[in-house]
Amino acid sequence: MKNWLTQFKHEDWVVVAVSILLLAMAILIPTHLPQIPKQLTTWTDFGNAVQLFVIVLIILYLGWIILGRPLKGLLLSLVAIFGISLLAQITAAIPQVSYYGFESVFFSVILGLIIRNVFHIPHWMKPAIQSEFFIKIGVVCLGATILFSDVMKSGAVGLVQAILVVSIVWFFAYFISRRMKVDQRSAMILSSGVSICGVSACITAARVAGGDDKKLSYIVSLVLIIVVPMIYLMPWLAQVLLPYLFDDPKVVQEVAGAWIGGTIDTTSGVAASSAIVSELSNQHAVIIKGAQNVLIGFVAFFIALYLSTRGEKNSHAPSLGIVWEKFPKFIIGFVAASLVFSLFQANDLFHLNPKGKLIEPGVAKMFSTLFFSLAFVCVGLETRLKEIVSRENRHILWAFLTAQTFNIIITLVIACILFGMIKPLLG
Repeated sequence: MKNWLTQFKHEDWVVVAVSILLLAMAILIPTHLPQIPKQLTTWTDFGNAVQLFVIVLIILYLGWIILGRPLKGLLLSLVAIFGISLLAQITAAIPQVSYYGFESVFFSVILGLIIRNVFHIPHWMKPAIQSEFFIKIGVVCLGATILFSDVMKSGAVGLVQAILVVSIVWFFAYFISRRMKVDQRSAMILSSGVSICGVSACITAARVAGGDDKKLSYIVSLVLIIVVPMIYLMPWLAQVLLPYLFDDPKVVQEVAGAWIGGTIDTTSGVAASSAIVSELSNQHAVIIKGAQNVLIGFVAFFIALYLSTRGEKNSHAPSLGIVWEKFPKFIIGFVAASLVFSLFQANDLFHLNPKGKLIEPGVAKMFSTLFFSLAFVCVGLETRLKEIVSRENRHILWAFLTAQTFNIIITLVIACILFGMIKPLLG
């Protein structure tokens, strides 16, 4: 019995355990939890920051106690890392910045890189630099934001587009990345980011595939930089090309929304870009984006399953025991969180805020964003700039640009067929 319980002292299972605590808080006391402050100009802002810090500190201490790791130095180190993360969150919340789709993880990496490469990291700051632990918690909490109802909103046509785009673009991006000599695990991260939903998909795939965090930060940076010109390029292309293909203005707007929602890699970028076209385009784009987001779990599961069955010397298929041993357990937490929160939502057990959005999944999203931001501060603190501008990363850049160009073209074709031809025929 004791030997059986020992397996649950693995970091992945501990991540699931502490994430359950966070998600339980999101369900039981959502209105009593603090929010990430967008500025620090009032006592309420400072109060929210302090409460979030205490929550993170408890989670970190609890995880370390279960894992039997030393607690010395964690408090002071976490103060510094949390402070940097908070600065990144505040920077990302500036309206002029958030409009362009730059998320907090981007500034977390940048600030971490500046400290790592310009200044010396003191010894006292190192104990809480735990990117792996923070990222896995963020991934599990992210699962609670992936609601199957988002797929149902898009209907059969939207679901078909999401599946086709994700499948075709993922395999093309992976193929072209490997042809351009990108390593297998980085290729999986890149493919997931381009085909599904940018940053969240990259992070989830990286934790499943076991990719290099330095390359992950580089790919995430690419996603968030490339999205800026695409916010303006996509609506311009839609308004120039689509009227030549369809006479009905409503069909043009629906196709534009489906095209933008399937190509731009951040949710905020999708919302900003599609709003330039019309309100109808905006509605379709956001729904299509939500449908693609749901597929994160499926892609992550199959990546994990594929990698879990590789690496054996014998010619026979690995046993279920070997697959289970190598399978990243935290992804089970991701899937379970998605299932539980989807069931709660389906049974109307969640509450709506004044803007009509679900409160509990919103809190889970807040936790996910917070821990991702902490993780990428750590990634930046662990990375030297010369590693980011290496020749191998230049291969990643060209693979990313090629895959994104293909994504724009193939998604246009699929959106035109499904929303421009099939949907009107179905009435």
